[in-house]
Amino acid sequence: MSRPTAGTPGDCSLADLIDMIGGRWKVLALWWLRDGPKRFTELRRLLPGVTQKMLTQQLRQLEADGLVWREVFPQVPPKVGYRLTPTGEELSGLLSTLSDWAKAHMATLKAGRTLSKQSVRFSL
Repeated sequence: MSRPTAGTPGDCSLADLIDMIGGRWKVLALWWLRDGPKRFTELRRLLPGVTQKMLTQQLRQLEADGLVWREVFPQVPPKVGYRLTPTGEELSGLLSTLSDWAKAHMATLKAGRTLSKQSVRFSL
């Protein structure tokens, strides 16, 4: 069965949400912002491996989607801060629930992944 895409008959709001928060860094940025406002450099330190360009792009997309507010402080050098919008705060509650679920089920999921890799190896 194919997944409905935005703008087509049978729109799927879950597919739209996944498009908005998908990406390697968006959910993690939202996760860290749940504790309160963060400066750009602070977020970058919390997300090892992300480049400045990628984090900027992902935060700008979250801002465009109404999940994050961006504030520029008029100083030299410029200071930029990010915080969740009310919609982003509501989503962060769901991320907490998802995190709890992952903690409870990760061992089973990893075991399933290991078994799946083994069965592929033996079937070749």
